[in-house]
Amino acid sequence: MAVRMTWPVVHRCGHEREHDLSNRPADRRASFARWLRERDCTDCWKTARDEDSAGKKEWLAAKRAEEQQAAAEWAAQFDMPPLEGPAKALAWAERSRHQLVTAAFSALVTEGSWDEADWTVLEDKIRPITRAGWWIDQRDTEGTELPELLDAATSNDIGTENPFR
Repeated sequence: MAVRMTWPVVHRCGHEREHDLSNRPADRRASFARWLRERDCTDCWKTARDEDSAGKKEWLAAKRAEEQQAAAEWAAQFDMPPLEGPAKALAWAERSRHQLVTAAFSALVTEGSWDEADWTVLEDKIRPITRAGWWIDQRDTEGTELPELLDAATSNDIGTENPFR
């Protein structure tokens, strides 16, 4: 007698489904059916996943809005020029610039050996870099690397705005 190929399974969620297990070796079908009993059915699993995704999307949107607000306040406080680039990239670039520059200040001045005069020189190198893509490209670097990165920036990365405004 052949091992059955279709198994009725009552899932953890209470729904009963027939599962075609013919694509599994005969000696593994019963254990897979037991494993399925410990899980929600496909419909319930998808519903739970979609609800969880919506929660994650809301959380991420709130976090991004909070980061964007902090970046805008920081840019206004330190008189940073607006960035240039595609509209879709500007918010991301503003957050990236804020995070990198504040990390650099923390590493070089707060925790490091730089004084305010050293930082002011670096700040003067930060302001002309207005290409959004440059800041996005640097998003994963350490704050201590910022001086070297600024020295490596090309004329394509420097905006046309007058830095002495």
